[in-house]
Amino acid sequence: MSEAKQIVLAQRPQGMPKPTDFRVEPVAMPKPEHGQALLRVIYLSVDPYMRGRISGVASYVKGVDPGDVMVGGCVGQVVESKAPGLKPGDFVEGPMGWRSHVVLPAHVLRKLDPAAAPISTANGVLGMPGMTAYFALLDVCQPRAGDTVVVSAAAGAVGQVVGQIAKIAGCRVVGIAGGARKCAFVRDELGFDAAVDYKAEKDLGAALKAAAPNGVDVYFDNVGGEIHDTVMTQIRLNARIVVCGTISTYNNKPGEGDIGPRQLRRLLVNRARIQGFLVFDYLHRYPEGLQRMAAWVKEGRIKYREDIVEGLEKAPEALIGVLEGKNFGKMLVRVGADPTR
Repeated sequence: MSEAKQIVLAQRPQGMPKPTDFRVEPVAMPKPEHGQALLRVIYLSVDPYMRGRISGVASYVKGVDPGDVMVGGCVGQVVESKAPGLKPGDFVEGPMGWRSHVVLPAHVLRKLDPAAAPISTANGVLGMPGMTAYFALLDVCQPRAGDTVVVSAAAGAVGQVVGQIAKIAGCRVVGIAGGARKCAFVRDELGFDAAVDYKAEKDLGAALKAAAPNGVDVYFDNVGGEIHDTVMTQIRLNARIVVCGTISTYNNKPGEGDIGPRQLRRLLVNRARIQGFLVFDYLHRYPEGLQRMAAWVKEGRIKYREDIVEGLEKAPEALIGVLEGKNFGKMLVRVGADPTR
């Protein structure tokens, strides 16, 4: 094969991204140099953070400019290697981006064992989303047995793991999700104690009160906005709130703020703590988290759901779906054949 494909940002989105904001381009097949490997992308991870990368607003990492290849974590297979420790056929995870093939240095790649877990999990429960759930909940929120833990976007890649770890810690877990199917999934399949359908409830505060009558000790916030405001009205003494994502505001246009009630009085009276979280701060502790999470997955204590679409060209639609809350579980794009399935 002499040609590869990649998807670049064609123009900055205004509000919700459109498929035409992206462009598929053919490119020459790259060649590895010393210390590098040519990779065939199998799975592309689609995550909410990608909206921020294309916004043009300064953030914690460099964004994607028009003409740049879209960023993204991927699972791939080594086609050709000039790096010690990697050989053709090996499976790896790393920052491959929206491409069919890419050359990367070996030091940015994590080698995978397909006998230990499906390779797709390296983009989900045993990857960045899983590590986000693990460290944000256990390190930042420090759940205690008997706590009531509320998690928004509960059926998503991070939320589904957060609730299960909280159950392992002996907590009562309430998931907030959109739609009856998602609520049934987190309650009946993942073992959450209760689920609140924010799309169906006319009074979200009353529904949350019924699901968590003693108030909220830990809130794992993936969405921000009105759901955040509602949960904050029901926090308890010494509550811990972690802000992991604010997806409800990601498509705001420049100048559109996230205006809601000021919660400082509630934080003061309840001596509560609210903290932002970026998983990159925990990269040095990934081996610890991955080892423990892999054991829980193997034991059946952590379950997961993947939402897989076929074809690199579908990546823009998949991202739009995530931003609209249409995904059910961890969103992945299968770019190439998975020989392990």
